[in-house]
Amino acid sequence: MLSEQVSAIVVFRRYAHLSMKTHSPLFYILWFVGGLAVVALILGLGFWRGIMAPLHEDGDTEYVYVRPTDTPDSVLRQLKGLTGGYVVTYWKIFNQLRPYEVRTGRYAIEPGQSFVSLYRNLLRGHQTPVKLTIPSVRTMDRLAGFLGNKLMMDSAEVAQSFADSSFAASYGYTTATLPALFIPNTYEVYWDTTLPKFMQRMQDENERFWQQQQRDEAAKALAFTREEIVTLASIVDEETANNGEKARVAGLYMNRLKKGIPLQADPTVKFAVGDVTLRRIRGEHLKVKSPYNTYLNKGLPPGPIRIPSIAGIDAVLQMEQHPYLYMCAKEDFSGTHNFAATFAEHQQNARRYQKALNERGIR
Repeated sequence: MLSEQVSAIVVFRRYAHLSMKTHSPLFYILWFVGGLAVVALILGLGFWRGIMAPLHEDGDTEYVYVRPTDTPDSVLRQLKGLTGGYVVTYWKIFNQLRPYEVRTGRYAIEPGQSFVSLYRNLLRGHQTPVKLTIPSVRTMDRLAGFLGNKLMMDSAEVAQSFADSSFAASYGYTTATLPALFIPNTYEVYWDTTLPKFMQRMQDENERFWQQQQRDEAAKALAFTREEIVTLASIVDEETANNGEKARVAGLYMNRLKKGIPLQADPTVKFAVGDVTLRRIRGEHLKVKSPYNTYLNKGLPPGPIRIPSIAGIDAVLQMEQHPYLYMCAKEDFSGTHNFAATFAEHQQNARRYQKALNERGIR
């Protein structure tokens, strides 16, 4: 057995010696290079699969928000927090090949989206628009806060601009009528849009709105400006949330305007007092001196008391023709109203409502 093992070793050594002699140094160089190529191919395929793989497959769309103060490192930190630490390697390699320059914006990371796709969007500034629904808010300060929350705007600066008469005048409005510019629709805007660009967009949308469905023609037929239509619509919206009742309420106020009777609209008193939560309007409230108090002043107030709904605007443009001059909330607190053509009938409606308030302890 031992002799056989020795013989095998001798044969192996001879074969190895012959093999060493039969291959030139070039063979070993090629063999080494080939091995490196295989390793590089394996690593390359792994890297390719990594950068093309989804950053996340399930769940909601995530967003990277890039501000003017951001740097490539701060953007990377944000991206790392959203997707995981493994993107750091990809980022560094891509940043060497095509250096990243900060472009402000809101960039989506969709389920199934790859790193390559995201990096390309960041490089080129291909951001995802915000679907912005203008709210029917009661004050311009609230609108400023909304814009500051949804867009790359400073809410305090926006509020200051809204209160600036020269700013409002540059768009054809006063600070009182400026709410009439904003039509509560849903728009696609870029997150990093500036206030001037946003205002121009709203002006364009406002013009488009009034040219649709013959709204301008309807306003002219009523001998009202757009701002006056919106002002009346804002009162109608505050009076009733029932869309089926708005055209009737609008017709009532038009009747009072035509007869030179003060509107005596409770929502304008709440606006003048500065407390929209008032459940019961009392004598002291009616005496508040303000151009918005329609108990003391005839005609429309200086401007809208809120951004009205489209339903409210259209209700004014298509108001009902009827003899009503008075309205009072129904005693069942359904949110609808009893209407009256005479003051005597109105007093009966008002007594029923006052009784219901007393029974519920509303003061």
